[in-house]
Amino acid sequence: MSEIETNATERQARYNPAEIEPKWQARWDADPALYAAEGHDSGKPKFYCLEMLPYPSGQLHMGHVRNYAIGDALARYMWMRGYNVLHPMGWDAFGLPAENAALKNNTPPREWTLQNIAAMKKQMRRMGLSYDWSTEVTTCLPDYYRWNQWFFVKMFEKGLAYRKKSKVNWCPDCQTVLANEQVINGRCWRHEDTLVELRDLTQWFLRITKYADELLDGLDKLEGWPEKVRTMQRNWIGRSEGALVDFAVDGDPGKKATAGPSTSLRSAQDDTYNARDDIRNAQDDTCDVITVFTTRVDTIFGATSVQLAPEHAVAKAFATEDAALAEKIEALLAEQKKAREADDFGAIEKHGVNTGRFAVNPFNGERVPIWVGNYILADYGTGAIMSVPGHDERDFEFALKYGLEVRRVIAPESGAEVPELPFTAEGDAVLINSREWDGLSCVEAQQKMAAFAEKNGFGSATVTYRLKDWGVSRQRYWGTPIPMVYCENGHAGLEPGGVVALPESALPVLLPAQVEITQEGGSPLGRVAEFLNTMCPVCGGPARRETDTMDTFVDSSWYFYRYTDAKNETAPFESDKANYWFPMDQYIGGVEHAILHLIYSRFWTKVMRDLGMIKSDEPAERLFTQGMVIKDGAKMSKSKGNVVSPDDMIARYGADATRMYSLFAAPPDRDLEWQEEGVAGISRFLGRVYRLTTKYAELTRESGVARAANRTEIDQALLRRLHQTIAKMTLDFSGRWHFNTSIAAIMSLVNEIVAAEVAIDEGKASPAAVAEIVRNLVLMLAPFAPFFAAELWEQIGGEGIVFRTAWPVVDEELAREDEIEIPVQVNGKLVNVIKVAAGSEEEAIKVAALADEKVMARIVGKTVVKVIVVPGKLVNLVVK
Repeated sequence: MSEIETNATERQARYNPAEIEPKWQARWDADPALYAAEGHDSGKPKFYCLEMLPYPSGQLHMGHVRNYAIGDALARYMWMRGYNVLHPMGWDAFGLPAENAALKNNTPPREWTLQNIAAMKKQMRRMGLSYDWSTEVTTCLPDYYRWNQWFFVKMFEKGLAYRKKSKVNWCPDCQTVLANEQVINGRCWRHEDTLVELRDLTQWFLRITKYADELLDGLDKLEGWPEKVRTMQRNWIGRSEGALVDFAVDGDPGKKATAGPSTSLRSAQDDTYNARDDIRNAQDDTCDVITVFTTRVDTIFGATSVQLAPEHAVAKAFATEDAALAEKIEALLAEQKKAREADDFGAIEKHGVNTGRFAVNPFNGERVPIWVGNYILADYGTGAIMSVPGHDERDFEFALKYGLEVRRVIAPESGAEVPELPFTAEGDAVLINSREWDGLSCVEAQQKMAAFAEKNGFGSATVTYRLKDWGVSRQRYWGTPIPMVYCENGHAGLEPGGVVALPESALPVLLPAQVEITQEGGSPLGRVAEFLNTMCPVCGGPARRETDTMDTFVDSSWYFYRYTDAKNETAPFESDKANYWFPMDQYIGGVEHAILHLIYSRFWTKVMRDLGMIKSDEPAERLFTQGMVIKDGAKMSKSKGNVVSPDDMIARYGADATRMYSLFAAPPDRDLEWQEEGVAGISRFLGRVYRLTTKYAELTRESGVARAANRTEIDQALLRRLHQTIAKMTLDFSGRWHFNTSIAAIMSLVNEIVAAEVAIDEGKASPAAVAEIVRNLVLMLAPFAPFFAAELWEQIGGEGIVFRTAWPVVDEELAREDEIEIPVQVNGKLVNVIKVAAGSEEEAIKVAALADEKVMARIVGKTVVKVIVVPGKLVNLVVK
């Protein structure tokens, strides 16, 4: 071959992603059916693979790429395994960042959002991600959010959507209400440094607590979900069994507990009960009460005080009548705030204030002092506790500090040593000093005393939850309008100002296009007269629209169902289609959504089931939470200013090397420390594969798919490593997802091919074996590097689309090693590693170990007491 021909061949064999990738992207973009799912009658098993949809911020970074590369590899593998795959993508397009950008850049949120979507979609296409864009969902468009409104009306009709005045979380930066799940350690989920305030507002709620038990019990069935996610949801739901007990309030220290307090106190107490979800209001008509929730009603005879949260309505009512008390309560509130700011509420130094008032223990008629404590939270339980210092460590600490009485009412069973107080055990313990309940076990007493309270009208057995109803009202513009109006005149069955749900024919309620957006004076929609003023759909009289918009987590609670029927104009989706695809086979996203999106979407699924729309109880059979991409010691994010754009990496190394690095650098469930040199390394590896494949492309085309009949020694060694690699990758894709070790196995295979290259060129390997190795090498790279694999597949004469070609089948016989290595120990210390024939019997392994020179030298002059053989794993000689 001449020098010119040699140079031309080298140029041809050089890997150039800048030429290869745009070529294949153009071809794939021209084929809208390439990634489309097939019909339900395809005869293939279905596989619904989904990554959580992104917020369209305008630019992907490598954290996004890692998430999408995992799902893309899995989808392509499942196509190769013969599945009917649904792999969609959409946009979580409503939300505060777009509105803030409008304020900053004087750009309408819709325009800003759609521009970002176009930019990110272009990036996804350039990455070669296998999405079926015909199912694309954009949540800020009316064809989607009209169904948010439809669901809201359905929930209103079922009593699941309701409006009430209550204490709500308010973010001063967002200038809107937050759901409990959006408050992280007392701070806004969007603003890690912003302390959330509590305000009294009338808001819309979704009754997620109705499904609390089902949400909790269902976690046991989600075996394909990470245990850490299930644990986080269990803890958030926070189920506690106990009793509600009413302590009558005696406002005058000089009077016995017979007369009720003032009317203002009753009103305040009513507000407290209205603010609690699913907690019984046990007040009667003749006296006001403080209702406490306790898991240990068996200790109630040991209660020596009742303690209130500083924001408890009864504490506020006392404060209105006592300026000095009000000042002290404000100080307790300031201490709570300070503890929240320090993110250390559990370690707060306990302080309290005696109100000078008393409450009556309904079990013994005893008057106990009412205190306000800085460690009692208004939104936990009822915001009030009975303090039993003899049997609770926290109450004991408080009682010692303020000189409150400590009583023993629980003791070990007869004969056991009486322990020091506080004694908190329940098992093998009985009641004492508790009148007719003396001698009962704690568990039996809890049941009987709760029943006694209910029978006598001052309490009941109950279950409480940490989970509260989902507050969905937002005082911002860029969200789904809530489809409710307030009839100004009223009509039959409705008072003036009453709430009326809009009929389906009036949906969607469109967001007005031209709105002046400010962060003052509530929702911007309230200042748009043509939006605000409307007619009542029942009486035709004047009405005003609801101006709050929905929490954006409403959008993402059901979007994956819309993917199955994205163009449906008459329903959110067709039930038959949803029932075919659900539950999702694999859902992929960040663990940070464990008690936000993931718990909301489970709730929404159960609501849709109860509406008769679907059959599934849960949205996803399996969930995978990928690790984060870390750069400069922090999670890669725009807010941290440490993002790496995939565009830059693609320009330097290509899309395949960029995404393949994100899968290789760390196991998918672990954090990945960003190193650009790693992308360069993957690019060099792909260059080696490209050179080898193009070198043997003609041989592979000519040999076809025939298997080698008479295998040479080189054939045997290379085919063994090939089929071992196929076996490992097949196992990894079955659920382990150790893509880093899968790619490492491919690299090892390539190293062996390079090492045997001279022998192959000398004709010591059969063409059929070389062709088999090259074909399967390209197929194994297809899920990770699709542009690259498509180019090489074409060069070697492969038929059809590479990632629609059947996945390689492992030949177990070929994969089996002729020899295996077994470590040999003497008294537990490694002496040597011996080689024995694969599948050797225990006796043969023992003989080989005893015959090894290094082993013989170590045991000479000693007695072999025992030989322990673990076939295929280990030999250990016990000698004296």
